[in-house]
Amino acid sequence: MNALSNVKLPPWLQGLASSPNKSSLAAPLLIIMLLAMMILPLPAFVLDIFFSFNIALSVIVLLTSLYTVKPLDFMSFPTILLVSTMLRLSLNVASTRVVLTEGHTGADAAGKVIEAFGHFLIGGNYTVGIVVFIILTIINFVVVTKGAGRIAEVGARFALDAMPGKQMAIDADLNAGLIGEADAKKRRSEVSMEAEFYGAMDGASKYVRGDAVAGIMVTVINVIGGLLVGLIQHDMPFSDALKNYTLLAIGDGLVAQIPSLIISVAAGIVVSRVASDEDIGTQLVGELFAKPEVLYITAGIIGGMGLIPGMPNLVFILLASTLAGSAYLMSKKKVQKVAAETAAAEAAAPAAAATSEQEEATWQDIMPVDTLGLEVGYRLIPLVDKTQGGELLKRIKGIRKKFAQEVGFLAPPVHIRDNLELKPSAYRIALKGVEVGAGEAFNGQFLAINPGMASGTLQGMVTTDPAFGLPAVWIDASLRDQAQGMGYTVVDAGTVVATHLNHLITTHASELLGRSEVQSLLDHLAKESPKLVEDLVPKMVSISTLQKVLQNLLAEGVHIRDMRTIIETLAEHGAHTQDAGDLTALVRIALGRAIVQQLFPGAGELSVMTLDNRLERLLMQALAASGPDGAGIEPGLADTIAQQAAAATQQQEALGLTPVLLVPGPLRALLSRFLRRSLPQLKVLSHAEIPESKTIRVTALVGQQPA
Repeated sequence: MNALSNVKLPPWLQGLASSPNKSSLAAPLLIIMLLAMMILPLPAFVLDIFFSFNIALSVIVLLTSLYTVKPLDFMSFPTILLVSTMLRLSLNVASTRVVLTEGHTGADAAGKVIEAFGHFLIGGNYTVGIVVFIILTIINFVVVTKGAGRIAEVGARFALDAMPGKQMAIDADLNAGLIGEADAKKRRSEVSMEAEFYGAMDGASKYVRGDAVAGIMVTVINVIGGLLVGLIQHDMPFSDALKNYTLLAIGDGLVAQIPSLIISVAAGIVVSRVASDEDIGTQLVGELFAKPEVLYITAGIIGGMGLIPGMPNLVFILLASTLAGSAYLMSKKKVQKVAAETAAAEAAAPAAAATSEQEEATWQDIMPVDTLGLEVGYRLIPLVDKTQGGELLKRIKGIRKKFAQEVGFLAPPVHIRDNLELKPSAYRIALKGVEVGAGEAFNGQFLAINPGMASGTLQGMVTTDPAFGLPAVWIDASLRDQAQGMGYTVVDAGTVVATHLNHLITTHASELLGRSEVQSLLDHLAKESPKLVEDLVPKMVSISTLQKVLQNLLAEGVHIRDMRTIIETLAEHGAHTQDAGDLTALVRIALGRAIVQQLFPGAGELSVMTLDNRLERLLMQALAASGPDGAGIEPGLADTIAQQAAAATQQQEALGLTPVLLVPGPLRALLSRFLRRSLPQLKVLSHAEIPESKTIRVTALVGQQPA
C-alpha cells in the first residue's frame, strides 16, 4: 500500500481524477472505447454486452424524444446521433472480425445476440433474413432518414431566416419595457441556440444516412468475405459456408439496423414536431382523438367493411364497436364539460356585470408614446441586426453620445422596430408618435451626394439627400471610387439613416428636452454645485420656467453645455422677473461668447448683416405699439423683410459666410421668431451678445432702398 501510494499519476490523469464533475469523463472515455473496439479484438461475451447496450441506448433516445416538449430541451441530440452512429460502426467492425475468424465454429461464434437475431427473428432462414434486412434498410434510408434530413434542412433555413425578425421583436419588447435586460439576453440566447440546433441537425442527419449505407456494405462484405474464408481457409462445403456466414452476417446487420431505425425515428420526431407546451404523446392523443364525430364516421366505415363476406368480420366489428364506444364516452364527457362551463359562466355573470366597466377599459390600455422612434422596412432589418453585421445601432449610440457632449443633455433612447406597412427599403423617424422625417435607403448600395462641386453624372437612381435635400444618386458599390473621384460625397445606407436621424435630433432638440431631462441635468449639476442648484430651484425659479428657458435656447440652436452660467444668470435675475422670454435674453447675453464661438469658430472679425436705419426705427416703433409679440407689424412690411433677409442670406452663403443678422436687443426675439420658419439657417444676434474683443464687418443691409 505504501508503494502504491507513492506512485505519481501523469498530470492529465491527475486533472481527471480531481475533476469535481465526474460526468465530464463520460465523453472522452466513450470515444476512447469506440476507437478501441475498432482496433482491439473483443470476445463474444463483450460483444453481447455492447449490442445490448446499443439497443437500450436507441430505446432511451426514442423515449426521450417522445417526452421532449421543444427541440431545445434535447440540445445534445445531434451529438448523440454522431456517437450512436460511431458505436454501431465500431460494433460492425468488431463483429466482422469475430464473424470472419470464428464463423466456421457455428452460429454462436459472434455471441448470443447475433445468434438470436439470426435464428429467432428470421427463423434461421437466411433468405428471409436477407429480405427482412433489405426492407428494414429501405425503410430507414429511403423513408425515415430522407424525410428527417429534409425537415432538418428546411428547419435550419427557416430558423436562420427568422432570426432577424425574432431579434427585432426582442429589441422592441426591451425598448418598450415589456421585458428586462436579463429576459432579453435569455431570449436572444434561445433564438441563437435554436438556429444552431437546426443547423447541427441538418448535418447530423447525414450521419444516419451514411450509417444505413454502411450497414448494407458491411453486410455484403461479411457474406462475401465469410464465403471466401469458409471455402478457402476452412475447406467448408459451399452450402454450409453460405448458411453459416449468411446467418451471421444477416444477424449482425439486423442487430445494427434495428437500433439505427429507432434512432432515425427519434430524429424524425425531434425535427418534425411543432413547438408546443405538451409532449408528443399528449399532443397526438389530444388532437387525433379529440372529435367524436371523426370516430363515429370511422366506426361506421370499419363496421361496413366487417359486414362484407370473406372479410375478418369479428376483427372489423370488434374494432368498430370499440371506436363507437370511445366516441360515445367522449361525447358524454364533452356535454358534461359544456354544462359545467355554462353553470360557471352563469354563476360568474353577476360579478362580471359589476366589473364590466373596469374590464372594458383600464389605464393599462394606455401605452406610452415613444419620444424617438425609428421604423424600418424589412430590407433594412440587416442594418439594425448585429448578427448580420448591421452597425446602425452602434452609430445611434454614437449619435446620442456626441449630441450629449455638444448640446449638453442626453437625448431619449431611439426605439427601433420593423414596420411591414412601409416600403421594403423605406424608413420613418417619429417624434412623440408623429412622423418628422422619412426616406429610403437601399442596403448594399451607396448614396453619392453632390455638395455643389461634383463634376459629371453617375448611373443610378436619382434622388435627394433625405437629411439636407442635396441632389444625390443611389449607385452600386462598383461605382464608389469613380464617384469619389468626381467630387461626390459617398456614404452607405446605414450612414444615410444615421445622418438623417442626427439632423432631426439636433433640429428638434427643444422638443426632446422634457421635464425629466431637466431634472436629470439639475441632479447632475448638483453633484458638483449642490448649493447653486438648491438656491435656484424651486426657491427663485420653478422647474417649468427653467425648462422653458432651456427650450428657447435650444430652439435657436444655442447649446446648453454651460449649465453653471445659465443657473447663475437665472439666480441673479430670477428675483426681478419670472418671464421666460426676458430670462432667455439675459442668459443669451451671458452666453454671448459661447454663441459667437459656435457661429464663428476661431474668427476675430465677424461678418454679419444688419438692418437699415430706417427699417430699424420703423420696427422699434411697431414693437412699442404692439408689444413684444410683434402682432402690429404691417403685412406688407413683414413680406419685404422676409424677402430681403432671404436674399441677403443667400448672398452670405454664396460668399462662404455664416448668415447672421445683428439687431438691437429689443428686436432680436421678434425677428428671430419671425424669420426662423422661412430661414432656419439664419441666426439673429443682438448687439449685447457680441463680446468686446470681436470686431464687426457689415456685409449686407436688410431693408436698404435700392439706389
